[in-house]
Amino acid sequence: MPAENSIPVSADALAHSQRVSAFLRAHIEQAGGWVPFSSWMHDALYAPGLGYYAAGNTKFAEPTQDNPKQLTGDFVTAPQLTPLFGLTLANQIAEILRQSQALDILEFGAGSGALAHDVMTALDRLGIAVRYQILEVSADLRMRQQQRLRAWADRITWLDRTPEEFSGCIIANEVLDAMPVELFAWSGQGQLMQRGVIWDGQQFEYQDRPASHALSNTVPRRMPVLPDYCSEINLQAESWVKGLGQWLKRGAAILIDYGFPQHEYYHPQRHRGTLMCHIQHLAHDNALVAPGIQDITAHVDFTAMADAALAGGLAVYGYTSQARFLLNAGLAEAMMQQGDPSALKNTNMRIAIQKLTSEAEMGELFKVLAIGRDIEGGLIGFTRGDRRDSL
Repeated sequence: MPAENSIPVSADALAHSQRVSAFLRAHIEQAGGWVPFSSWMHDALYAPGLGYYAAGNTKFAEPTQDNPKQLTGDFVTAPQLTPLFGLTLANQIAEILRQSQALDILEFGAGSGALAHDVMTALDRLGIAVRYQILEVSADLRMRQQQRLRAWADRITWLDRTPEEFSGCIIANEVLDAMPVELFAWSGQGQLMQRGVIWDGQQFEYQDRPASHALSNTVPRRMPVLPDYCSEINLQAESWVKGLGQWLKRGAAILIDYGFPQHEYYHPQRHRGTLMCHIQHLAHDNALVAPGIQDITAHVDFTAMADAALAGGLAVYGYTSQARFLLNAGLAEAMMQQGDPSALKNTNMRIAIQKLTSEAEMGELFKVLAIGRDIEGGLIGFTRGDRRDSL
């Protein structure tokens, strides 16, 4: 767990983090000296003009101009690794669009715009002229997306809120993990506690209080009492998934993220939870340092997401690993179509595919959940290895 002064950041980044810290301290003081971790995480990530996703820092890894092997940003996502991710995903999107009899795609949190670029490229090749909508909370990322996607300027629009109704395909790649979570802990005596954040005069610290009504009514139904056990619950993500049922009229949402089914999420050996932070390609679990300049995430409880979808009146069409989904959806064929005579390019392609599909990398840790309404199901991404029975 690194200390704040051990994280290598620029002077400008450090100054920004100090401004974010001042904002967080004021919020804690206004709240009486303690805020739930979900509130602290929300401000650290999304406070207007200050939070990690609301400010202009570089988040997604991209090669530098001087050295293509040297990456900027804090972390790498699948679309940044290789266009093959988006080109393969487009095959599943095309099937959903056909079944929903729609030509609309809505992507939440489009990052650098790489996924939208590759999906649009693939669908154009298939002769499917889609309308692409993006809901992006970061003004900086929206500008980058607009520059990257200017070739489709007449078919891409940016939204400020969810539509009142929608038919087509929804994409959420690494969106759920960045929604603020509640931290909870079972004390040594088996009492359920809610973990919050205080300012002790020199640094941010965790402090536990008796669990809120919402946590007390939810956590014990999902896991047994395990003394000295800490974890998370993402009630905001569950509400978001359930809410899709109010405006998704026909079609499906593809949710891609790292996580587990519930019985694995709250495994006794996972006693420190799944909270993870990323800064300058350094991964660690100290969420209270470097506020505003590091990403904060938690793994996804996919059982809870599937239950939320059902509660919202949606169907669950499939659940599997990212590796199995990509192979089912045509990754091998996409790779052949992208073949390049350059040995270096082919080597980079193989390395990227290894990261996407290896059980030791993203292939098993990342899962794909498809939910929706009024389509036939039997989606190509889940033809083999569907794990709905594990949820």
